[in-house]
Amino acid sequence: VVVMKAGERPRKKTTVFLQIYPRLPQDTAACCTLQVSPRATAATVIQNAGATLGLDMTRHYALLEVRQDGGAERMLGHSEIPVERVLLWPPAARNQHPQEEGYYFILQAQGSGGDLGSGTGGSEVYSSEEYDDLCSLSTLTEDTILAALRRRFYKHNIYTYASGILVAINPFKFLPIYNPKYVKMYNDQPLGKLSPHIFAVADVAFHTMLKKQENQCVVISGESGSGKTQSANFLIHCLTALSQKGYSSGVERTILGAGPVLEAFGNAKTAQNNHSSRFGKFIQVNYLESGVVRGAVVEKYFLEKCRLVFRDRSERNYHVFYYLLVGASKEEQREFSLLHPEDYAYLQQEDFNLEDAEDLRREFKRLHQAMEMVGFLVPTKKQIFSVLSAILYLGNVTYSQSEDGQGLEAGPADVLYTLSDLLEVKQELLVEALTKRKLMMANNTVVLHYTLDEAVTARDSMAKSLYSSLFDWIVLHINHALLNRRDMEEAVSCLSIGILDIFGFEDFQTNSFEQFCINYSIEKVHYYFHQHVFTLEQEEYQAEGISWSPIDYKDNLGCIHLISQKPTGLFHILDEESNLSQSTDNTLLEKFKQLHHDNPYFVPTAGMEPAFIIQHFTGTIKYQIKDFREKNTDHMRPEIVSLLRSSQRAFMRQLIGSDPVAFFRWGILRSTIHIIAVFKEAGRRRAAAGTLLFKDIYSRLDFSFDRSDDHPLEVLEDIFVSYENRNLIYFLVGWLVGCLTCVVPQNLMNSRSLKHIVGLTRHDLTPRSLLHPHPRKQPSSISAQFQASLNQLLETVGRAEPFFIHCIRSNAEKKEMLFDDALVLQQMRYTGMLETVRIRKSGYNAKFTFKEFLEKFKVLLPKEATSAPKDIANLLQKMGLGQSTYQIGKTKVFLKERERQHLQDTLNKEVMRHIVILQRWFRACLIRRHFLCKKDAAIRIQRCWLAFRADNRCLAATVIQAAWRGSQERTDYLRMRNSVKKMQNFKLQEKPATPPQLPPKTQPKHQYQTQHQRNLERTKLRRRQHSEEHSPNRSPETGPEVNGQKAAQRNTETEKREGRGSPPPLNRPLSFPLDAKAGRYCMLHSHSSPLSRSPHSSPLTSPLWYPLGHMFSTYQVNIRQSCDLCGFYIWVMEKAYMCSACKLICHKKCLSKIITDCSTRCDDGEPGCLHFGVQVCVLTNKTYPIPMVLLMMLEHVEMNGLYTEGLYRKSGSASHARELHQLLEINPETATLENYSIHTVTGLVKRWFRELPDPLLTYRLYKDFLHAVELPEQSERLRAVYQKLDELPSANFQTLERLVFHLVRVAKEEQHNRMSANSLAIVFAPCILRSQDTTDPFLVMKDVSKTTTCVEILISEQFRRYTEKMKDITELEYAEALAVNQLKLKRRNTVRTVSLHRTPYCCHERPPGIRQTQIRLSHCQMVKRDSSLQRTRFTAPAFQWRRALHPSSRCLALSMMILGLCAAARPWKPISGSFRRTVLVLMLLPEANGTL
Repeated sequence: VVVMKAGERPRKKTTVFLQIYPRLPQDTAACCTLQVSPRATAATVIQNAGATLGLDMTRHYALLEVRQDGGAERMLGHSEIPVERVLLWPPAARNQHPQEEGYYFILQAQGSGGDLGSGTGGSEVYSSEEYDDLCSLSTLTEDTILAALRRRFYKHNIYTYASGILVAINPFKFLPIYNPKYVKMYNDQPLGKLSPHIFAVADVAFHTMLKKQENQCVVISGESGSGKTQSANFLIHCLTALSQKGYSSGVERTILGAGPVLEAFGNAKTAQNNHSSRFGKFIQVNYLESGVVRGAVVEKYFLEKCRLVFRDRSERNYHVFYYLLVGASKEEQREFSLLHPEDYAYLQQEDFNLEDAEDLRREFKRLHQAMEMVGFLVPTKKQIFSVLSAILYLGNVTYSQSEDGQGLEAGPADVLYTLSDLLEVKQELLVEALTKRKLMMANNTVVLHYTLDEAVTARDSMAKSLYSSLFDWIVLHINHALLNRRDMEEAVSCLSIGILDIFGFEDFQTNSFEQFCINYSIEKVHYYFHQHVFTLEQEEYQAEGISWSPIDYKDNLGCIHLISQKPTGLFHILDEESNLSQSTDNTLLEKFKQLHHDNPYFVPTAGMEPAFIIQHFTGTIKYQIKDFREKNTDHMRPEIVSLLRSSQRAFMRQLIGSDPVAFFRWGILRSTIHIIAVFKEAGRRRAAAGTLLFKDIYSRLDFSFDRSDDHPLEVLEDIFVSYENRNLIYFLVGWLVGCLTCVVPQNLMNSRSLKHIVGLTRHDLTPRSLLHPHPRKQPSSISAQFQASLNQLLETVGRAEPFFIHCIRSNAEKKEMLFDDALVLQQMRYTGMLETVRIRKSGYNAKFTFKEFLEKFKVLLPKEATSAPKDIANLLQKMGLGQSTYQIGKTKVFLKERERQHLQDTLNKEVMRHIVILQRWFRACLIRRHFLCKKDAAIRIQRCWLAFRADNRCLAATVIQAAWRGSQERTDYLRMRNSVKKMQNFKLQEKPATPPQLPPKTQPKHQYQTQHQRNLERTKLRRRQHSEEHSPNRSPETGPEVNGQKAAQRNTETEKREGRGSPPPLNRPLSFPLDAKAGRYCMLHSHSSPLSRSPHSSPLTSPLWYPLGHMFSTYQVNIRQSCDLCGFYIWVMEKAYMCSACKLICHKKCLSKIITDCSTRCDDGEPGCLHFGVQVCVLTNKTYPIPMVLLMMLEHVEMNGLYTEGLYRKSGSASHARELHQLLEINPETATLENYSIHTVTGLVKRWFRELPDPLLTYRLYKDFLHAVELPEQSERLRAVYQKLDELPSANFQTLERLVFHLVRVAKEEQHNRMSANSLAIVFAPCILRSQDTTDPFLVMKDVSKTTTCVEILISEQFRRYTEKMKDITELEYAEALAVNQLKLKRRNTVRTVSLHRTPYCCHERPPGIRQTQIRLSHCQMVKRDSSLQRTRFTAPAFQWRRALHPSSRCLALSMMILGLCAAARPWKPISGSFRRTVLVLMLLPEANGTL
């Protein structure tokens, strides 16, 4: 396949080549190469291949895609695009993909074998493309649905649609379909257009939230082991990728890091799932209206605490224990006193063998990274691991009868010692709490010994409560890391997408209280699904009065009422029995049977078995009644609470604290008092000893949290953890002067944020009554808390628009790519898959009210149409929609999904047609206006030509008459002269002695004729000079006429030097109107006048053109204009001269300044191929890192135009711009920019950027810059923009750097040129940052403010850095001047003595004062040089500053070196201020190396 390269802009007529390999029974070519369009569908490719191969097209054919992974063959649907599939192949297989590469297409006949298991019939192959959506099946039965799922599963297509519901089958194998290119492929695509994928659901939810401005929710359901947790992770990754849009912020990283942390502490390996979630979680991702992630909230539900102390022998405890024990280093093992996993009682299991030890070590490293992403520092992680080790050691505590037989003894001693050290409590108090309990009486307290069962229960209760509190604390701090400060403001609205990853349905060999609660939550979620899919849908159809056949489904409301309905629900009976001290598990079971013996959902067991059976929607499940009461009232004994509160570890006390906000405030108060005491003590010691004892003070300020007693973790850990190896005195002084802003993180917890988080997750936290049971008030039960949190969860989900994902377990053995038909069919039945597909197929997914339909599809309706149902029905009938595909109710229009998509496509085409009509009309108006202008110009040219020809005829007649009369006069004159000569000769012959004399009248006539002849010759000479001066294409001539011209010129120059004669003639014509009505003009010379013209002189016979090709006409100015030659205004009511060809406008006095011909000005060719319209990288090299033409224009503007008002806002002359553009294209070295106005040059600067094929900030990074501007915080926007600048090519980066420096210099003179940073951004944003997609002008207009903001950010930031750098240079100059003055004074006051003996200050030595001053001066110059060499580049402010001024560092260094060398070479003479200012000016000039 010949595929377009990445980043290449697609053209309208681009074609690609596809190579098809036929797999047919008849003999055909081995390979068929087709040339198709990039958007050609599979059906089009099959037709072209059949025509090329000469196949019988009455049969059905299928196009299959072969991929190397597993050799799987995937059949393409008729509407799929093969070229899009090719883009997903490896680069080596895209251009030419032979069969050896493993990626190619196959053309196969229907039922020819090797396809989707079809036989001889061809219907199955043809209908396989419809299997992407189960609603497209022609026959809906359990067998057809199961066959469709199985067929797709073995093709590695684990996702299938049921209309808008996604069905996901767990393959127990990672498939390579989750990389970023799939996120990009499904971006902004409607559901169902591409093959089913979980990324499609995430993308549709994301864009639906943005379009409708409504909250969305994705509900993931399925039994344990069906892949719900992994599906939730894929959704999170896709949503964060859609939100990032090229820029990754801290919120996305925190969200991605929170998943592994929660899974490590809340997931465990069970018999059904190696990564089973033992808690429910709801992740709500909050977004800004622009789609950028704003924050998130994680809510957890019902952690299975009993797994910590008891589980089936084949299952494991929570993952984090195995990660810690296997992956910890030797140092960590010593610090936390870790043992081998098999040495802990809480981790015991049958056939204990950790065959996945290497995976556990890798997961422990991943856990460390995830905790760092969330924000847990090293001391915090140590605190957490210490608590985990203490919990494991609690399980190793054993009991034995005491010697006196009155109580129990706890042991062994080493375990108690290690446990007390980890908890930092006294060992005596620990033993007492584990073996005794206190009973509060009326007047005294009675101490009672535990029995063996009571002691074990108290020990396990302590471990479970500790782990539950630790898990709550981790969730609390994850929510704080995900918190956005704007979330605490009620006025700020936000959008959200929630992901509900609830428990999986569980049915073990021994089901207890935990499975009872988990399955109840699944019943509630299943009821929520039925309400949205079945109940509400059908109720809406009936309310609208459309024809609808109700679909029966299995309702589970009776089972929910059995468990939770008051007052006879099982949960309420359990709470009542738990409050009775004399009640037992058996009495509880008897009460269950007594009240619900006739309930169909409650099945009592036979005989005396301590169990009961409930009929769930998945089937019957047996629950063991043992420990129901105990687990429902599981709370920590007051003795254990008192023990943990006496711990020397602040972290331990915080875990047991009942109110996190109160504990936080109390910790701040204690820390403040302690710090004040330390400072007072330090002051007293300093006053007494005179010096500060660092060691003593450091011992007083103990900042390590393992030994701290008074520092709360939230306040102190982030502040002091980085100061352990620093000098304490600098820390204390820095703290006093407020320098901690660079150390304290911005997201430190405060009471307000903590209170906000606790309020959001109050129902998730361990209740206060369980940690601190009231002696008289009965604490709330576990079941009551669980029901309250579950109800709140369903309320949150109910306020959002839901998307459903059904996860199905493929097999019970957890084998890869194994499809168990019986297991899958069982899950399909209890989830109601058949009924769901049936109602989705029969129902209408698209619903619009009449008003919404009119607003959305108003373009398709007639102009006079209203929201009446009749108009809507006429439109749908006109579009050819079938009667069964839509219905019109009382207030709504119901459509099938396919018809809605067809209606939307038709709307898009109609809108584009209207846009084309508008564009056509607008272009017609422009062309019409252009045509009228040309027509007027042609009429004027014809009128002028006719008048010119008439004048020429008159002039020709006059010339002919003059020549004829002159000839006659000459003939008469010659005849008369001959007659006179004959008479004179005759008289001389008669009188030889008498001298000949002329008659009296003959002499004046001869003189007149001689003078007339001389005037005639002089007129001819002037006319010849005129033609030679004003004819640029005339070649030089030789002869007497030229010599005469030179002689006349020498005479003129002689007269001019002698101060006599008339002024020299002008080398240009002057235009004077001859006839205002005729509009004709003639060119007159200053040295010739029509009044003095001899009647015998020949008139002008050539057209009255200006010698350089211009033809001017005069007109009266009505609006003030500017002269194109001098730049001054032509005021109203003045006469202006305009060339009718090139439209040059000027004063009459400026006609002599014209230096270019009219053809040069009227050249409107294509953009130049040398310096304009060329890629930046082509115009740059080592000699010119910045394009030469651009550098010339920028330097000219900086030298001559910084003080010009409206520098880049006003435009120059169009003719001058064309002239200068051509000069810069042909030979820019010879162009003289001083001859043109500054606005002409600035206009060409903007034109140079606009004509770039790829804008300066590139099309590739256009969307990235826009999304960076959309970020909420100013610092994040700035960092994101500068990160994207680093991705620019080198030539673009240097050119942008030079441009921004130029704009900074322009903005610096705002008070003169009125060009602020915002004004410059408005001008240059369309030039350097524009979109490649120009098909939709409305989208481009929406981005104008964002592009302007992006450019303004660059200009403002560089302006700030420029100002700061100039301030630093000024301070260094002041310091240098001060040092020079001091050195001058020292030298002036030093007395130099000349002696034969060596004096204390000989010629090679300096006085001490002078030497010290010289040292300071050298130090100042060195600092100044170092400051100058710091060249700030385009980088984020949080990192190293590299460039603040554009002038190169060599210029700055050379400037400082010149000043330093001058001062060193002439120490007796100070440097003049003018010389220093000259050097500094050269220093600021960009690219001034040669000048220096």
